[in-house]
Amino acid sequence: MGAETDIQDVLVLGAGAAGLWCAEVAARGGRDVVVLEKVSRTGTKVLASGGTRCNITTTLGPTEAGRLFGTKGERFLRAGFRNLPPADVRARFEAWGVPTDEAPLEKVFPSSGNAKDVRDALEAAARGAGARIQLDDGAVAVQRDGDAWLVRTAGGGSWRARALVLAVGGKSYPKTGTTGDGYAWLRDLELGVVDPVPALVPLTSGASWVHDLTGIAWQEGEARLEDASGRVLERRRRPIMFTHRGLSGPAPMDLSHHVARGGGGGEGLRLRVDFFPSMDREALRTALVSSAGLPGAPRLQRALGALETGPMPRRLFDAVAMAAELRGDVAVNGLDRRGRHALVEAMKGLPVPVHGTVGWDHAEVTAGGLDLREVNPRSMAVNRCPGLFVVGELLDLNGPIGGLSFQAAFATAQLAGEALAGAVQEK
Repeated sequence: MGAETDIQDVLVLGAGAAGLWCAEVAARGGRDVVVLEKVSRTGTKVLASGGTRCNITTTLGPTEAGRLFGTKGERFLRAGFRNLPPADVRARFEAWGVPTDEAPLEKVFPSSGNAKDVRDALEAAARGAGARIQLDDGAVAVQRDGDAWLVRTAGGGSWRARALVLAVGGKSYPKTGTTGDGYAWLRDLELGVVDPVPALVPLTSGASWVHDLTGIAWQEGEARLEDASGRVLERRRRPIMFTHRGLSGPAPMDLSHHVARGGGGGEGLRLRVDFFPSMDREALRTALVSSAGLPGAPRLQRALGALETGPMPRRLFDAVAMAAELRGDVAVNGLDRRGRHALVEAMKGLPVPVHGTVGWDHAEVTAGGLDLREVNPRSMAVNRCPGLFVVGELLDLNGPIGGLSFQAAFATAQLAGEALAGAVQEK
């Protein structure tokens, strides 16, 4: 435990992905670094991520990856992603003895499929560079103290440091220790904080017909979220899964931060599912008309199965037919023009009632956090607080499923670590 009269060089709060990465870079650059972690092990959230496989980054290039964070996020991350592109993250883990493999949806996993290898590599790299890690020593208060930062811990101790890095994460998966502690500290420093909400989290629906589709997944669909006026807030072409509570899978989860912010748990929002995003409406109508001439007067479900996406499960087709006000067993040649139009509209935009999200306990990340205008995007230094740096999920960044959150954590941590190391070189 640090004595209040001692001044540490760099104090990092949080031994997760961003904290360990930053500690390694700063220590390797000549800084004396201490990392404080509130729980009894490092990288708890890393260990739980990706179904314990840990999707560490993306196969996308830095520009393409940055665009997925929206206009503000892309602009903020531009320097970080150029400085540490996804390919360099993979190379760094390779150098640490963790080979990686590519997976569908631009994902990158450790070849072992074991998140523990990722956590162990991060911890070993930080310790190997000279960083000291102290577990079971969480911060409870942060304040400026003259030319230093004063951090008080749960055990009654205190630390003083010339530079302080906040890498404590957000509020998602609170059982891993990320309980939102950092937001109060930031507000106490009179910094702007965008209210945090759960993100990359399954959606809930009160519609019984949605629950009846539990277990059905549609791999090639597109989900689009609309506001009450019909304006599309965002769309994602990714797999969609129906659950006993609503919707899960990458596409709905990528849209979940809008629902979490939608007032009263998403009131006025509508989610529509396009089951054939690669075909426009006219192409679908033409395919239905053509299938009407097939021998044996095929039923609609069989005719749809001839399309490029393959057969539609019976329960799912019945839901689409119900939305089009058609009988599920209707033959293709029994469709009139009105029925064909209604079916095409249902296939291109099935309305699914959405009422909210399943909450923090199942959220992969947090949307919201320190307002990006408060931070220098080239160093992660907080503009109005000399010596303070913020990295990772505590920042108001929100990217989709696919290793983007880890990529942002590593890239922001790299910039902070380099800035801290540069301060040594300038002396």
